[in-house]
Amino acid sequence: MNKIRQPAIIALAAVLTVAACATPNRPQIVTDPYANAGGGAIYQGDLQGGALGGNASAEYFRTTVGDTVIFPAEQTSLTAEARTTLTRQAAWLKEHTGFTASVEGHADEKGTREYNLALGARRANSVQEYLIAQGVEASRIRTNTYGKERPLEICSTELCFAQNRRAQTVVSQGAGT
Repeated sequence: MNKIRQPAIIALAAVLTVAACATPNRPQIVTDPYANAGGGAIYQGDLQGGALGGNASAEYFRTTVGDTVIFPAEQTSLTAEARTTLTRQAAWLKEHTGFTASVEGHADEKGTREYNLALGARRANSVQEYLIAQGVEASRIRTNTYGKERPLEICSTELCFAQNRRAQTVVSQGAGT
């Protein structure tokens, strides 16, 4: 009985060895919602990190680090939650020195255009000052104000207004100025 199993075990081992060696560098399939074929795109690069993926991308910064801080009504003071987000932003920016940041200040629709532009500028400056205090080079951060001109939501409720009282940090690859 032992002699019958031995050839089967050897054959199984040979099949497994050949199967393991047959596909050492199989391309990874990445689902591409924009591909016309619908079957996914074949990507043979590094999906774990590097220049095209990982945490060295503007998308990672936006979705994982967090690009937006919210302010109380008519305020430019940073809340504890905002400081937590900005600390993560500063750490990411210090690690990824090939990126620059543009801090966009926004306001809700209450008040005049001029008042909200000034308020947005002060909010952007608050964020910029905090990032610099955390060790990000000042030459890598610029500020813009949009006041009430670019709302996330158009509404007339306090919950909705709160979403528009923000500063958003937008990162892009490029040397600081």
